[in-house]
Amino acid sequence: MANIKSQKKRNIQNEKRRVRNVGVRSELKTRIKGATTAAETGAEDAAERLVLAQKRLGKAGSKGIIHKNQAARRTSRLMKAASSTQADS
Repeated sequence: MANIKSQKKRNIQNEKRRVRNVGVRSELKTRIKGATTAAETGAEDAAERLVLAQKRLGKAGSKGIIHKNQAARRTSRLMKAASSTQADS
């Protein structure tokens, strides 16, 4: 446990950010999973889900919740998977 007041404050701030980021990461996983399953099944709202997943990935990358390159990589893989399922059907 920290003895210095500024470090105590920093620990509290870090914990708040960690809890917030856990929620965002969880939502990311949910959105990506929804987009991929919609693309695989050929649902009507597959395009909307794909756009929403892209949006969340971009925002998380820009806010620093995940690394920018990781956001770009995940978006690329998501688009590649969606286009390959559309080409098959």
